[in-house]
Amino acid sequence: MLLFEDIVFLTFVFYELYKIIKINQKILMTTKIIETDIIKRNPVFGQLSFDGHEQIVFCNDEDTGLKAIIGIHNTVLGPALGGTRMWSYESEWHALNDVLRLSRGMTYKSAITGLNLGGGKAVIIGDAKTQKNDQLMRRFGEFVHSLSGRYITAEDMGMETRDMDIIREVTPHVTGISESNGGSGNPSPVTAYGVYMGMKAAANYKFGTDCLKGKKILVQGVGHVGETLVKYITNEGAQVIINDINEVRLEELSKKYNTNVILGNDIYNTEIDIYAPCALGATINDNTIHKLKAKVIAGAANNQLADEVKHGKLLKEKGIAYAPDFLINAGGIINVYGELEGYTKEESLKKTENIYNTTLEIFKLSEKENITTHRAAFNIAQNRIDNRKKERNS
Repeated sequence: MLLFEDIVFLTFVFYELYKIIKINQKILMTTKIIETDIIKRNPVFGQLSFDGHEQIVFCNDEDTGLKAIIGIHNTVLGPALGGTRMWSYESEWHALNDVLRLSRGMTYKSAITGLNLGGGKAVIIGDAKTQKNDQLMRRFGEFVHSLSGRYITAEDMGMETRDMDIIREVTPHVTGISESNGGSGNPSPVTAYGVYMGMKAAANYKFGTDCLKGKKILVQGVGHVGETLVKYITNEGAQVIINDINEVRLEELSKKYNTNVILGNDIYNTEIDIYAPCALGATINDNTIHKLKAKVIAGAANNQLADEVKHGKLLKEKGIAYAPDFLINAGGIINVYGELEGYTKEESLKKTENIYNTTLEIFKLSEKENITTHRAAFNIAQNRIDNRKKERNS
């Protein structure tokens, strides 16, 4: 038989449980309302990353399983050119956000390097290792062709030169096809060379010399571009540390280039001189920026700053010399632009080499106007677009 004290205690317990259940129900209901509201209210135009995009194309084909998004940000300077990325995104929202950010970055990449091109990008949702096939690439090429040249595609993560050759079977609006087919081939080596030039310029600004011998450099991501960058800097005598999600590749490249390896994601507090992000973007964010020990950031990844304004300012305050990603990783687009304009690989490399001088100018402008390097580079690119728009409308 329960005593009075036991009844009081159990009543109290049940009441507290009741309150917890009601609170959790309220939270769940509120969460559902918020999530539904976000989906219903401005799911595309309301995105922060949308930022004035001209056109977004959603591509779906049941026969091949193709699910892709093409983003055309700006065509004031010319047709939108940008690579196609194939990735297993966490959600469709993440895929859309990525293509919006990437295509916007291509606009400013082309503008600051003086190319008569606009900015575009495409993402295919899926695992390139298991889901990519010739039929899927041809179907994607047909969607590209339907845009009548407003968007020109090229190679990006998850893609190879062979994929561009397959796309070329159904549309002329593709670059980076194999040299045997009259194209410029894999743009990765030229991209890496541009990053190398930008890194040397940033080192010159920060250390007073562009010599990388003895400098401790962390390269995060050793895909096609990352590996070539490792080759350049090890040849110059840098002390290189590599990091990648693919541990087998890390072991292979560490032996090939005699580099050190760091595993995992907690790499940002490593004592280094230069941090080179060469994988996915947004690695400089609220969680990592205060850990950074590097004095220079110069890498191949797109959209390295999770928040361009906030994190660009924090880097400046910390005295970290940041070489704007859309400037120093422009070698690839310079290379494929040569395919459109008919100049040689040697000419592409010469134009890419000029990234060194432009990067130094950006650092000087940043210092002179007391603005971030990202803002300095952005302003130059935006001014070129604005001037062309005025010419076109006059």
